[in-house]
Amino acid sequence: MPKRLTTPALQFAPELLLQAQPVCIAFFDVDGVLTDGGLHFSEQGETTKRFNTLDGHGIKLLQKAGIVPAVITGRDSAPLRLRLKQLGVQHAVYGTEDKLPAAQAILDSLGLAWSQAAMMGDDWPDLPVMQRCALACAPCNAHPENLAVADFVTRAQGGQGAVRELCDLLLVASGHYRTLLETYLA
Repeated sequence: MPKRLTTPALQFAPELLLQAQPVCIAFFDVDGVLTDGGLHFSEQGETTKRFNTLDGHGIKLLQKAGIVPAVITGRDSAPLRLRLKQLGVQHAVYGTEDKLPAAQAILDSLGLAWSQAAMMGDDWPDLPVMQRCALACAPCNAHPENLAVADFVTRAQGGQGAVRELCDLLLVASGHYRTLLETYLA
């Protein structure tokens, strides 16, 4: 007889769920968050990146729940643009080390406030955004300064499911997790 999942397996601390409840937009860095931070160069000088499918599915689930995923990154590459297009990410700023104005512009365009935002970052350029968001997050292998300001530190490393952990937290906090899970179990 097949095993039946009757209640979701994920559990988060109640105070973390309360903090995450108002989040309507999640900002993500790329290198060290959506990827493992390694840069692979071809002989022609092209950069390749490795993305985790758990993270990608989490981003798609956020969109189904009405939570906007947005990417702000210091680099730009064809593989990154292709991956974000595949995931349906509509808000992305490429090639900027000054991430605060980019995040503010996205918030303004959507009519959202910092109190409705989460940010996952792993290094210093992400700190200004992390400090203003309602929920600051970091992969467990982030720089110590980012870990110090993070409200939520993932168990997974960047590029290895860390983004999915934040997505799951936001889905549980918003009340969409169980409903979305049940669509796969039906």
